Amino acid sequence: MIPSKVKVAGIDYVVNQVGEISNNPFQMGEIIYQKSLIQIKHGMSEDKKEQTLVHELLHACFNEAGFEDQDEDMINRVGIVLYQVLKDNNLYFGKPVVETDSGMKMTMNY
Repeated sequence: MIPSKVKVAGIDYVVNQVGEISNNPFQMGEIIYQKSLIQIKHGMSEDKKEQTLVHELLHACFNEAGFEDQDEDMINRVGIVLYQVLKDNNLYFGKPVVETDSGMKMTMNY
């Protein structure tokens, strides 16, 4: 599931799914730091969208940590592995949200 917003170092990044990224049919995502905006290409599989989001989130993390020069190859490699670790281990550190029969959403307490 692709969220509509993520917070990185206290900054809310809006996440949009768009038709094409920067007029490049092969680009799957991009981040615009000045606008706190992440764009993910729609029409891809959910796995590809999620993997692309992790990639763009790594860019956001590095940028907010003060790394202006980023090695795209390193972001690609770490993003692929991080996505696999998070997904295959069902890692989620928030409280799960469940929807009741009446449509109300509630957080579960452990």
